[in-house]
Amino acid sequence: MKRSLKSVIPAPLWNLARNTNDAIRRLPQLPAAYLHPWRRESIRRLAALKDIHKGERAFIIGNGPSLKQTDLAKLKNEFTFGMNRFYLLFPELGFTTTYFCSINDLVIEQFADDILALPIPKFLAWRSRRYFSAQLPVTQLPIFIYTSYTGPRFSKTVTGRVWEGATVTTFALQLAYHMGFEKAVLIGVDHNFTSKGEANKIVVSEGDDPNHVSPNYFGKGVRWQLPDLDTSEVGYIMAREAYRKAGREIVDATIGGKLTVFPKVDYNSLFK
Repeated sequence: MKRSLKSVIPAPLWNLARNTNDAIRRLPQLPAAYLHPWRRESIRRLAALKDIHKGERAFIIGNGPSLKQTDLAKLKNEFTFGMNRFYLLFPELGFTTTYFCSINDLVIEQFADDILALPIPKFLAWRSRRYFSAQLPVTQLPIFIYTSYTGPRFSKTVTGRVWEGATVTTFALQLAYHMGFEKAVLIGVDHNFTSKGEANKIVVSEGDDPNHVSPNYFGKGVRWQLPDLDTSEVGYIMAREAYRKAGREIVDATIGGKLTVFPKVDYNSLFK
């Protein structure tokens, strides 16, 4: 039986080689990621946001069906991160989230106009700039963060490269840390999908969306990617440990969620 290279090379050496290869592959991206005018403006804005919420708590809102059982009205006066198409619920809620995050190419490509119209700070993956007009005034620019698929790590400061961890939730946890939040509360992070298949495979929705809070979240004809739950757990564990070492915490208040990485708390008990 043939043995893979990974099985015969010591783990530290393998990881060093992998990380070096990742860094080399990213080299062509670096000039624009740090010198492009849009990125320079984003870096300036991100620096201004460092630790502005020190000691406070934030709710990071996933998009799972469990949100239908969650009293979201309680969040009106909280600091909140909405992700991907959570904005579909804004009219029903009667308020917006404090911040908006998206890193998925398909989401941003198909709904760039919706995202740009949101009247809140927007944090997007730098590569998604191609979906926005080069003539966009600086005042209307989203905040672009230089993200990558490879090179696993938890970034405590998000002005440089940030690993995506296969989920916008990990992205939001790094952003919340950068802003100084002491406690991050996850809701709607069900970590469970009705649709099954190969991780990251692109599929086209054939009807109402059973995997998210709204039936038209990824409605008929929308392209989306199947989740990579294993990689997302790697990112969650890194986030949990980074917060813990800093004397901060992440808790999971998702109703009926399948994620086991974070301590569970009762959602309603957070408002007593």
